[in-house]
Amino acid sequence: MSRDFAVGNVVSEPANRAVGTSRRSSLQTGLTPAVWGTTYIVATEFLPAGRPLLAAALRALPVGVAFLLYRRLLPVGVWWWRAAVLGLLNIGVFFALLFVAAFRLPGGVAATAGALQPLVAAGIAAVVLGEAFTRRVALAGTAGVAGVALLVLGPKASLDSIGVAAALAGTVSMATGVVLTKHWGRPVDLITFTGWQLSAGGLALVPVVLVVEGIPSEITPFNVAGFAWLAVVGTGLAYANWFRGIQLLPVSVVSFLGLLSPLVASIAGWIALDQTLTAPQLFGAALILTAVIATQHSERPHRPKTTTTITPQPATR
Repeated sequence: MSRDFAVGNVVSEPANRAVGTSRRSSLQTGLTPAVWGTTYIVATEFLPAGRPLLAAALRALPVGVAFLLYRRLLPVGVWWWRAAVLGLLNIGVFFALLFVAAFRLPGGVAATAGALQPLVAAGIAAVVLGEAFTRRVALAGTAGVAGVALLVLGPKASLDSIGVAAALAGTVSMATGVVLTKHWGRPVDLITFTGWQLSAGGLALVPVVLVVEGIPSEITPFNVAGFAWLAVVGTGLAYANWFRGIQLLPVSVVSFLGLLSPLVASIAGWIALDQTLTAPQLFGAALILTAVIATQHSERPHRPKTTTTITPQPATR
């Protein structure tokens, strides 16, 4: 009896620690989409009107370059094109498609299309990574889409074919970026890895900004404050934390955390802009939380994938 009890303790203690670590990782990673949920209110209250691409480029490029200058470590070998692909999928292409969707669709329609990302990411992860696409994931994904629709979709929402295509393509871009980030692993520290992607995505956005929007004639102190929040907190710190979570958690877990973004956006609007929340919206919020919580328990602890590490080379004289 005592021997069995001792063996049981030996087995359960590491399992309990693994579950606790997974929960802490989920909570920490969930801070990123929560911060992203403040983007709408910051953009509408602090940034120049009608310049979403400028906001996207300034979110990504300055912080990306700052991270690179701080670490002074560039990609090596295959990581030149891998960093470019990840930067485009997670930042450049994703932001550009969001811009098209935002201009051609009501915000609620775009957010509802974005809520499909957990299902898309789980499907891609099943093919590329071999993660199981379970019934729980399918049900939670359906509940998440329904919850976001109830929370943000207005009764007069109209559809535009190009806008819907852009929103769905942006969803696929982000989902693919999440899966490839996990599949390829991380060969350097978080700051360098994030800097590579933000720089690549930001550089891709610069010519689009110059052609489509141009340079604004005036930037106010409020604009600077808004850009600083989005760049430092909403992009630099947020994406570093997001990439960390991708390495530590299954895709089916981390992608569902993205549903917290429209939830936080609605709560921020309710608090700061004196917006109202109706009974259907509250039910939608409950569905979102249910979907997120239902997918936050992995059957087995996940270990981050390791790849060949890139280390700085000593300078020669």
